[in-house]
Amino acid sequence: MKWGLLGGTFDPIHLGHLRCAEEIRESFGLEKVLFVPAARPPLKRTNVTPFPDRLKMIELAIRGNPAFEVSAVEGRRKGRSYSIDTVRHFLDLRGKARELFFILGQDAFQDIRLWKDWEELLSLCHFVVMTRPGYGKKEDLRGIFSSALAARYRYVQSRKAFRGPAGTFIFFRSVTFLDISSTEIRKRLARGKSVRYLIPRRVIDYIFKKSLYQTEPMYNIFI
Repeated sequence: MKWGLLGGTFDPIHLGHLRCAEEIRESFGLEKVLFVPAARPPLKRTNVTPFPDRLKMIELAIRGNPAFEVSAVEGRRKGRSYSIDTVRHFLDLRGKARELFFILGQDAFQDIRLWKDWEELLSLCHFVVMTRPGYGKKEDLRGIFSSALAARYRYVQSRKAFRGPAGTFIFFRSVTFLDISSTEIRKRLARGKSVRYLIPRRVIDYIFKKSLYQTEPMYNIFI
């Protein structure tokens, strides 16, 4: 089985998240893509929307796509939400026969050396780095890793990916980036501006019902 793991704060989830997940699922023939919201992200702002609300918004956003699921695993764990703990969790569910593809954006991958036990994490699963065209050359890998570690990765033409010393791959794949930002969505909602066509309608309805992100009346939200 091949599963994709897409983590993040999803505060809120938007159409850019969904489109990228769908393209990666199709490109790699993934059985499913699991959206894994971080309960307490170690490298993000601390005033995130409560975990149950972000979880519910994901559930609403992916409804109708049988290949998309949401996991509350990081909400059940105490302390900070570290990706390596999440990957270990899914590897241990039914043994390591499962092939995991950790999906993340180019900006997040640039900061991989700040992550907990990041070198071990790279050895546990494949990484799919969503990029814009022209990114993913050997020199880009050297710009992120130390020279010694980058030298241990070999480009495999048949996979169009870098094979690491543990046998896992780093894939750089161009996707259709919709220039949508959760930060900008929160700002628009705070000003009472429309977010139509940026996030799914069911999520808009939930935000309205729970009065999330609002400091101004939401009279323009559906315009």
